[in-house]
Amino acid sequence: MKQFNQDDHQKSRRTRRNRVIVGLILIVAMSAVLLLFISRFAYIATSGHVGSVDLTKKTEQKYSQNKVLLGKRGTIYDVSGNIIAEDSNVYSVYAILDKKYNDTDGKPLHVVNKKKTAKVLSKYLPLSQKKILTYLKKKNQFQVEFGSAGKNLSLNTKKKIEAEKLPGIQFTDTPSRLYPNGTFASHIVGLAQLANTDEKKKTTDEDDEKLTGILGIEKYFNNALTGTNGLQTSKRDTFGYEIPNSKVVTKQPKNGSSIYLTLDSRLQSYLEQLMTNVQEKYKPVKMTAVLMNAKNGKIIAASQRPTFNASTKKGIGSMWRDSLVEDTYEPGSAFKLLTVSAAIDAGTYKPNEYFQSGSIKVADRTIYDWDKDGWGWIPYYQAIPRSSNTGLVKIEQQLGAKKYAKYLKKFHVGEKTGITLPGEVSGNLNLKSKVSQATTSFGQGVNVTVIQMMQYLSAIANNGTMVQPQIVDHTISNNGQVKNYDTKVVDHPIKASTAKKVRKLMEQVVYSDYGTGGAYKIPGYKIAVKTGTAQIAGSDGNYLTGSSNYVFSVAGMAPAKNPKYILYVTMQQPKNMTDSESQMMSRLFNPLMKRALKSEVNDEDLDANSISMPKLTGTSLSTAKSKLKKLGLTVSQVGSGSKVVQQLPAAGEKVIKNQRVVLLTEGAMTMPNIKGWSKNDVLKLAEITGADFKLTGTGYASSQSIKAGNIIPSDDTVTVKLKEPD
Repeated sequence: MKQFNQDDHQKSRRTRRNRVIVGLILIVAMSAVLLLFISRFAYIATSGHVGSVDLTKKTEQKYSQNKVLLGKRGTIYDVSGNIIAEDSNVYSVYAILDKKYNDTDGKPLHVVNKKKTAKVLSKYLPLSQKKILTYLKKKNQFQVEFGSAGKNLSLNTKKKIEAEKLPGIQFTDTPSRLYPNGTFASHIVGLAQLANTDEKKKTTDEDDEKLTGILGIEKYFNNALTGTNGLQTSKRDTFGYEIPNSKVVTKQPKNGSSIYLTLDSRLQSYLEQLMTNVQEKYKPVKMTAVLMNAKNGKIIAASQRPTFNASTKKGIGSMWRDSLVEDTYEPGSAFKLLTVSAAIDAGTYKPNEYFQSGSIKVADRTIYDWDKDGWGWIPYYQAIPRSSNTGLVKIEQQLGAKKYAKYLKKFHVGEKTGITLPGEVSGNLNLKSKVSQATTSFGQGVNVTVIQMMQYLSAIANNGTMVQPQIVDHTISNNGQVKNYDTKVVDHPIKASTAKKVRKLMEQVVYSDYGTGGAYKIPGYKIAVKTGTAQIAGSDGNYLTGSSNYVFSVAGMAPAKNPKYILYVTMQQPKNMTDSESQMMSRLFNPLMKRALKSEVNDEDLDANSISMPKLTGTSLSTAKSKLKKLGLTVSQVGSGSKVVQQLPAAGEKVIKNQRVVLLTEGAMTMPNIKGWSKNDVLKLAEITGADFKLTGTGYASSQSIKAGNIIPSDDTVTVKLKEPD
């Protein structure tokens, strides 16, 4: 029993000793852990890092707010500084329907009175009250939009809707591009849109979305036009309020460069009107027209059909390519000017010798004149005026293959011009056989672009100096640095004396009784012209047959003695050939060339009662109206805005007292009351809005299908009835 107690006592001592040891170990361990924590916190306090996480930055991010400051996309102007394309914001309207959606005070943030809301919105959206009400009555939806009618609203329209104080009506904004001229050299100017529009991507910050050029100048100069966004950083407390006296760091945005084109808005707008008229009358598959300054290569007006309205995007699906630089074709007889230029310059041209017209055999092929019977034996100086294929083949044969190839190289045939437009192609030239040499002499078997033809023609118009066609006059960067696009001489393919002789032959096309271009006479001016009719190659390699399966063209220079202008027009496969090819082309060529030539007349030669239209774009509507009233002109407004974005007549045009001036503002395009308007005034309205107008009758406007004050539809026709006064 005693032994047992002693053993028990020893065990108890061992237990106490073990506990002490464990306690000491725990104390040491805890001290080590505590020391580790102290060291860790000291490190964090001094370094601001936990692992790879920077706690200082994390805290700054939590209590900082970044605001993106948008850099504007540069503006595109015409040569006189009229706006062609500029940055804008468009707005989309939507309605919140959830009745539970209120603010903290219980004030409704949803639509309360649906009938009233529909009635008010119908004043600003191209939708009926009934249609809007169907949107507002949708069940089990938090919010609704109003389709395309509720999108792309102007700031002015947004403000007017907001002023109505309709509960539940909200807006989203999107960067946009404003093209106030509608159909206006659309493929040249191009388009810019949000980069993520087609890709259906969503960004975390809508303010960071940027417009990107996808066509024309907008695409070619996208980097220069694109602005650089800035950033504003401010300190915020946990409730989101700015901390007083905290530093606001701002990195200013930079706007994109401004691009000034060589286009003249007056002549460009007139060309668009003429192109539309000819298109409607003859319905060609394609049509192009370019008016260029012969001395410096600056393009004054240019367009194509099919085209599109850059403002409404109507017609954009019919043609994406810029036909002037991206489409090649066989130019036909207008190319004969290069062949005869080479022969005259080389000294092999014998104008007074005779040749048998009608047909000629080259290798295994017989080549015919457009009149297969020909005109018998005729002198070589009649080959160009009569547009004889056989004559040009003989002229090329007399020149010789090597010399002909040398001159075509000097004209840079088959090479890009380098014009500042995207997608330019080079065309091609094939002189490998006698047949290909022969057909090239009259413009078949060689492929060119319209812009290449303008460059070739400049050598003839400009006394042997060939200049590069240009569409940009100058650019101005955001810091004011100006880059001028000066005249670029490409080559001197022929002598000045040669060019003058070729122009004399072109005059015979118009004024000799055997010429093919009598329709191009313009009273008061001497015109030099070459007509063209080129066959179109089919998919099987053979040429198409039929009276309309041609590319008809006319290349003209005026005044003939010392040309200031070159005008080149092409028309492919007109469906309504109710007139001859020359009559069809002259409906566009003559009035445009005449308008350009008349613009050279000095002010003292004009009627003393004429008024020079002031530049009104960019000014307030009230200022513009006041100016025009003082000049004695009649003013009509299109749009609900307060700033003028387009005017007709254009700045600088000569008008007379009481003439109507149509002003387009930046608001929604609203229909004016046009009762009593002349046909010309209605056509101004159609041109400035880009809408589809159908006129019936003669005289003055007596009725209109769209009531005054209503929005002009972009996808429907506006019918106007004209009536002679009683």
